Amino acid sequence: MRYRPLGNTDLHVSLIGLGTMTWGEQNTEAEGHAQLDAALGLGVNFIDTAEMYSVPPKPETYGSTETIIGNWLKQRGNRERVILATKAAGPAKLLPQAAHIRGGASHFNRKNLEEALAGSLKRLQTDYIDLYQLHWPDRPTNHFGRLGYSHEPDADTVPILETLEVLGDFVKAGKVRHIGVSNETPWGVAAFLQHAREQGLPRIASIQNPYSLLNRSFEIGLAEFAHRERVGLLAYSPLAFGVLSGKYLGGARPAGARLTLFERFARYNSPQAEAATQAYVDLARQHGLEPAQLALAYVNSRPFLTSTLIGATSLAQLATDINSVDIELSTELLEQIEATHKTYPNPSP
Repeated sequence: MRYRPLGNTDLHVSLIGLGTMTWGEQNTEAEGHAQLDAALGLGVNFIDTAEMYSVPPKPETYGSTETIIGNWLKQRGNRERVILATKAAGPAKLLPQAAHIRGGASHFNRKNLEEALAGSLKRLQTDYIDLYQLHWPDRPTNHFGRLGYSHEPDADTVPILETLEVLGDFVKAGKVRHIGVSNETPWGVAAFLQHAREQGLPRIASIQNPYSLLNRSFEIGLAEFAHRERVGLLAYSPLAFGVLSGKYLGGARPAGARLTLFERFARYNSPQAEAATQAYVDLARQHGLEPAQLALAYVNSRPFLTSTLIGATSLAQLATDINSVDIELSTELLEQIEATHKTYPNPSP
């Protein structure tokens, strides 16, 4: 395993991080614990979750993934061996599936954030979170598949400075070590950094956004922040919900697979995404690689990346994904990937 610094902090996280959103829905608690044991044995030290998980979010599974992780931490007694990240859910007006969380009005104000953090600490059975993230912006903006921005001048939103002050108090109290954002935009990252600099508040260490061969929109405005400000990418959906493995090509819907079970993730199965996926799968096979490992190796190779967050529903998938750290892509293959990207630019934002 390789490790990279988490922003300007003293923490070094594994290049492969363990995403957990299937636990409590597609995976049982025992399977989640087995994945944690296996990942830790292969050098993974970074675990990412959220109060909203499992996915798809619903009232009966709210917090279930954190509970599974918390039970594992208690049983194994190895809290100090892992870097634990979780997220506070934002307002449901921007993600209607989260309407059951604090009545759907879960803005990033003091009351909601204090309640969110207290709940996560209890379920995770820990006294502190290594990386506490805001799951999506409080304000209306373009994320979750939206490329265009439509301004809403009268939107009900909590100012970023107010939110950052609350997060700063969490850090002072020792309940949170570092903070990060997720599904953010360049403007949002700039605002968090500016307020931290001007007001002496904690600095965001990372940005967790989607990034894959089917969605490289991070490169357009955020990669420069990652380099110049050391706010590295935690890449989620690096396999585009498993699409880049090639298992859905030709309309296939394997039993138990995510897009088979949950049709709402339509942005990953458009005709444009299918054509791009076929091209990347063909490219992988021409070079003697598994399509999933090609896709992950590409994400792993990006200089603005901090960690690639994988999600697996089986131990075999988990091992294959983690072993992508050992794959080095040739200059020729990287050039072919760029040529394919020019033909099929960002079909699944």
